Amino acid sequence: MYKHRDTGCLDNRLEYFVGEKYRFVALVNSPSKGGEAWSGVNSVGFCIMNTATYDLKDDNVPDSLMDREGILMYRALEVCQSVSDFEHLLDTLSRPMGVEANFGVIDAFGGAAYYEVNNHRWTKFDVNEIPCGYRVVTNFTQTGRPSDRKGVDRWKKASAIMNDADVSAIDHRFFFDSISRSGKPILRDITSAAVAFEGVSPGEDPLHTVMWSLVGYPASTVAFPVYVMDRDCIPPFLKSYPHSENCKSCTMALYLKGKDVSGEISSVEDYSEELYSPIIRKFKDGEISRRRFVRLYEKASVKVFSQYSSQMHKYLP
Repeated sequence: MYKHRDTGCLDNRLEYFVGEKYRFVALVNSPSKGGEAWSGVNSVGFCIMNTATYDLKDDNVPDSLMDREGILMYRALEVCQSVSDFEHLLDTLSRPMGVEANFGVIDAFGGAAYYEVNNHRWTKFDVNEIPCGYRVVTNFTQTGRPSDRKGVDRWKKASAIMNDADVSAIDHRFFFDSISRSGKPILRDITSAAVAFEGVSPGEDPLHTVMWSLVGYPASTVAFPVYVMDRDCIPPFLKSYPHSENCKSCTMALYLKGKDVSGEISSVEDYSEELYSPIIRKFKDGEISRRRFVRLYEKASVKVFSQYSSQMHKYLP
């Protein structure tokens, strides 16, 4: 599952949470209001994201009670294990829910679905029932008003890219390179991040779920794999740092925005793949313990960010 994030808040970071039932990692704004998540993964392999829509609201609920999508996703990450749990959450939240959005969800049991949700109702689209094996979603719905659709041009471009792709061979780099970095109308001045969730098969350890994260303007930063463990092991440059609520990755990406660094980005991500691939494979195959994996993962992350910083040094003040 893949999320390309546009927002008025260009500063964002990752954060580790210990929720009511589950631990989770989420993309949050910098600064964060608290209690909001703008995509994330939890310790049982449940992942969630959303896209804003403008064609579903059918009531007079005031703006002051809207824009609660981040609150809903935070709650889902701390209590949901499956798509069924998410549906139960939607059914039991107090009305009006304060949302107008598409929500994408995958779990560790093979569940994958999109939900079109407004203040009082929701409609499910089960991706497992779609013949091509995927669903492209931007900023409109199938159940809303056609006259109020937005993001149609972006949907057409993303759909064309997916139609030409070998779906069986798609990985996180395909999403980031072919879609998030593809230029207008998908990559925009208000793009702040992109994430690709690599889920697990039924029976596999949910802790193998990966949240591949481009934190910052996608064309000028590099992707890192992020895991949910029994302690916070998010690379430090993806979290807030002293004297700033933003993360270094995002801050650097914003400074580099507009500069042609595509060659350097590709080179660093090739280097990243060389470092991460063997330790991720050994972790999934059970050749190394979870503790050993975390140690190797943290060392690899530092090396990758150091390489990124070195490559970008000539562009920085």
